[in-house]
Amino acid sequence: MQRRTLIKNLGGLALIPAFSFKNLPNDKKPVLRVAHLTDVHLKDKFDAPARFAKCLHHVQQQPGVDLILNGGDIVFDMNKENIDTINTQWKLWHDLIKSDCSLPMHYVLGNHDIWWNEDDKTQTLYGKEYSMGQLQLSTTYHSFTKNGWKFILLDSVHLDFDNTWYIGKLGDVQLAWLENELKSTPADMPVCVLSHIPILSATLMVDDNDTGTNKWEITGGEMHTDVNKIVSLFYKYPNVKLCLSGHIHLRDKVVYNNVTYICNGAVSGAWWEGNKRETAPGYGLIDFYADGTFDEHYINY
Repeated sequence: MQRRTLIKNLGGLALIPAFSFKNLPNDKKPVLRVAHLTDVHLKDKFDAPARFAKCLHHVQQQPGVDLILNGGDIVFDMNKENIDTINTQWKLWHDLIKSDCSLPMHYVLGNHDIWWNEDDKTQTLYGKEYSMGQLQLSTTYHSFTKNGWKFILLDSVHLDFDNTWYIGKLGDVQLAWLENELKSTPADMPVCVLSHIPILSATLMVDDNDTGTNKWEITGGEMHTDVNKIVSLFYKYPNVKLCLSGHIHLRDKVVYNNVTYICNGAVSGAWWEGNKRETAPGYGLIDFYADGTFDEHYINY
């Protein structure tokens, strides 16, 4: 569907207060506006298809959105499902994107986009192969440039040490690739990084510590276990400005060594059953400027 026709047909959906750039000098206008949608967890239940369509319509009514960054957990869950259920969830995704979204979308994979079922390890599409095929991804991590910004999309989900579940990390090969990407990027080109699992987040401390100890426990599947290596690498490249993630379904913002880490809430909220704690279902809206600065908002659609 053509975007102009789509917007015309959306009717009277309410907008957040619109940003107006028409009267601003060029150096004060954003060069790019991006919507960050993560943790959709789409399935044919809880009225999720209609509610996700509403979210897509809301995004496309915001003035001047250029593209969508999809932070993963696209379908509800592939981990222990049979192939028929997986096929059904992905067909629903493609049908909705075709009918209700005219914006380009760039993806990273979430932990729920991976086929973990031990009984299916011999299948050709086991692991990440199925979702890579659905999204036409040749690699699970890549980069692109748009309007003077570089976007680096990471693969943050890998098998844990015992090969039974997942852990947040890059691994040696991807970490070396990331360093090379930053080395080859002009020093005056700002960088935005997208991952599914947060590289660094405060959301994991929002939990009652009532276990009778004076310690919080953060598991390797909740935040990058190689966070120290990554933040040390970013420290060498001050053009890294923003890191976006999801996974936790909670919203926070952490600034560390002049890099802003934003964990945005989920499009699905608490998996389509209301808010996740105090974070309502929503998406991020980010305006990028030529000087490497940005404005960001969390939108409850």
